[in-house]
Amino acid sequence: MPIKVLATDLDGTLIPIAGNADNRRDLVALQQVLHDRNITLIFVTGRSFHLTQQAIDQFDLPVPHSMVCDVGTSIFRTTADSTFEFCDDYSRHLSQLTVSCPISELTSELQSWSELTFQETEKQGPFKLSFYAESSVLAGQTDRLRNHIARSSLPWSVVSSQDPETGMGLIDLLPVGVSKAYALNWWASERRIAKTEIAFAGDSGNDLAALTAGYKSILVSNAHQSVRDEVSRFHRQTGQQDDLWHSQHPASSGVLDGLLQFVDDSPIR
Repeated sequence: MPIKVLATDLDGTLIPIAGNADNRRDLVALQQVLHDRNITLIFVTGRSFHLTQQAIDQFDLPVPHSMVCDVGTSIFRTTADSTFEFCDDYSRHLSQLTVSCPISELTSELQSWSELTFQETEKQGPFKLSFYAESSVLAGQTDRLRNHIARSSLPWSVVSSQDPETGMGLIDLLPVGVSKAYALNWWASERRIAKTEIAFAGDSGNDLAALTAGYKSILVSNAHQSVRDEVSRFHRQTGQQDDLWHSQHPASSGVLDGLLQFVDDSPIR
């Protein structure tokens, strides 16, 4: 089945690595492939809407059809005049998932956790509570949070990853079951697009759900080794090895390389 959609993470994936001329060149080539093949582009990122717009301007990224922001907790769609509108239907859906413990209550409950540092205001969301944690305590804090949520039966889940540039630990609390994959599934279902018609590119822990959700999966070469191992294990155990591409190229170049493997009649690079 031909690829109709390229869904891609931004930081560490679509965004060119600083000083990498190949990435800049391949980002331009990727836009041409999307145009020539009539493939819809959607961003699936941990960034807020505002920070995603900044990235489009700063890195000269192609303007997507839609944007899944805040690690799957907000969706924005393009309008007829090429601006973006917030998807109220999805927001109402998430409100129903967290009605027993809204984010305001969750925030108050976690104020006293000394080893967690709240991320900046612009990195928070109405359905996303985000912290920094030193990499040395990231695993322990993630487990502690998960245990606390389970004991208290809170309608929230924990996703952790590491910033590819700083190495700092990142922890996001999201409505239970919600992830980049959850939002992308919702978006695709609204448009009656099958999973097999979507290619997803990613590199870090908060991409794991999407990389193991049944899409064609692209791992850029700079992906964390733990992510590469887990995604490979999933595809091997489910017999979906042909749906996974380990690119030998980083970031933008890896996205282009991976997409070409899954586009019908494309030459192998």
